[in-house]
Amino acid sequence: MTKLTAIPTNVITGFLGVGKTTAILNLLQQKPSDERWAILVNEFGEVGIDGELCNSRLGQQAENVFIKEVPGGCMCCAAGLPMQMAMNMLLAKAKPQRLLIEPTGLGHPREVLDTLGADYNQELLALQATITLVDARKIKDARYTQHATFNQQLDVADVIVANKSDLYKPEDFSNLLVYLESKGNLSNAPIYQVQNGELQPQWLQTKWLQTKRSQTKPLTPEVNALNSANSSAPNSVKSNAHTHHHPSANSVELLSEKTLPEEGYLCLTGSGDGFHTVGWIFDSRWVFNTDKLNLLLLGIPAERIKGVLITSEGITVFNKADDVLTQSPGYESDDSRLEIISDYALNDTELTQALMDCLAYR
Repeated sequence: MTKLTAIPTNVITGFLGVGKTTAILNLLQQKPSDERWAILVNEFGEVGIDGELCNSRLGQQAENVFIKEVPGGCMCCAAGLPMQMAMNMLLAKAKPQRLLIEPTGLGHPREVLDTLGADYNQELLALQATITLVDARKIKDARYTQHATFNQQLDVADVIVANKSDLYKPEDFSNLLVYLESKGNLSNAPIYQVQNGELQPQWLQTKWLQTKRSQTKPLTPEVNALNSANSSAPNSVKSNAHTHHHPSANSVELLSEKTLPEEGYLCLTGSGDGFHTVGWIFDSRWVFNTDKLNLLLLGIPAERIKGVLITSEGITVFNKADDVLTQSPGYESDDSRLEIISDYALNDTELTQALMDCLAYR
């Protein structure tokens, strides 16, 4: 293997549903056509769907783009041997000019950065900007501002991007600025407002902060006032504990070999950090009715739903966040994949049957 020079490396982080994958897709569409870029994606869910989403949306633009997934938990757990192995395999195959790393929305980016900046990676990786996407509308929701991961994502940011700005009310961005100022983030990182994850390539080269962020400052009275209205909500997530799930040995084997049980589908579940996930992989014989799927997914209250499914209208990408469901044509896919993430326990048996009822034919 040819020795790799230090590869410019960026971490793109942000909470569930903020638009990280869309932002990475926008960057990939702007990259120089002759450059090879590698993407290491970690997912909270078990089925490994973000790689499928990227490939399906990029289509012919996927040339010189190499994607590898680390499914089933946060990358701080995978930041030991599994993450290092996945990254080394990806870099050996891609020999890229740039590496982008997307931790799960519930992952702990500080641990990921510690691993990337370790002595044994010094000659391999040249860490550049950590970009954190945030939805300013969430600042008034204590489920986010009291979540340790949400705050850590802001603490490690070299660039803060307020995404989905077209959906903001006038006070939303101001609330975000107040919150960031209380934490000391405004003095550490520039902040931009964008729509649809429209990151600028030059932001990737912002100087990486070599010194570790200081501990989060106490919240100001103004920020406490933002939190107080919702702090007693029954679904409020206040977890500071590092609790999460890992895929079972059986599911890892099935996913790595892309083999499915005789019935032609696989359902996997997990939970951690106050959230639950259920995901499915269906082989290519399963063809879904688009209208029925739309109705089903619209009716499921969830923090996040994403899927690439074979339908009677072709490959279709489904995406649901903030109770808004969108669908778009996909490019290609060898199977159908769907993931639901929620802050309540999901009934995978009932959901599987509901999906069966959405079949056009098999």
